[in-house]
Amino acid sequence: MGRHPVLKGIRIALVVFVAFIAFGFLVEVLWNTLVPPIFGWHTITFWQGLGLLLLSKILFGGFHRHGGDRSCWRQRMKDRWEHMTPEEREKFRSGMRCGGAPFTSSAEHQI
Repeated sequence: MGRHPVLKGIRIALVVFVAFIAFGFLVEVLWNTLVPPIFGWHTITFWQGLGLLLLSKILFGGFHRHGGDRSCWRQRMKDRWEHMTPEEREKFRSGMRCGGAPFTSSAEHQI
């Protein structure tokens, strides 16, 4: 039984709206708790908190999705690994250390 796309869109919009409101309150509370005692600046309202959230998202975060970037990076690394000679792989492994143990790739286990 498939879900209706309009209901799914409404559900997503509701989650985004609730998250936006929650983050706005979070920004307001954090600002009013930290900034006035540390710097002596004024407290802010909820709407100013939302404005700060939006401004910081525009200036620092952007409005792009993050999921696709990781899978693209993983595929590029897999392609590079597959084109390396055994000597290049060993040199790469010796340069990468995780907690003192040599780095091993999941691509190596699939070969």
